[in-house]
Amino acid sequence: MTLLAIALGGAVGSVLRYAMGRAVHRIAHVNVPIGTFFVNIVGCILVGLIARHFLNDETQPVLRAALTIGFCGGFTTFSAFSLETFGLIAAGDWPKASGYVVVSVVACVAGTAAGYQISFGRH
Repeated sequence: MTLLAIALGGAVGSVLRYAMGRAVHRIAHVNVPIGTFFVNIVGCILVGLIARHFLNDETQPVLRAALTIGFCGGFTTFSAFSLETFGLIAAGDWPKASGYVVVSVVACVAGTAAGYQISFGRH
């Protein structure tokens, strides 16, 4: 049952990642992978919220796995982030690649902390 819940959560997260990433990229009109950046920030906020909500709850392990491993795992895009960073490096744009890595990592860690802090879940 847990594996099915993770798979379903991952499917939903992946489709939402694709749709949201494309929409943000179309709206932003910038020459960096802003859609992936935005999705990673949102995903990190969500995983912080979910982790805090389930912090001391051992009664719903399937739901917790579906949301954290499945949905957030499918939704966040660090594999895409890595490929896009590599593309910037391969193109010789080290400054843009370095900036993208630093800003992404700092913002995602901050997003996770923010989600954790604002969670209305169990403390």
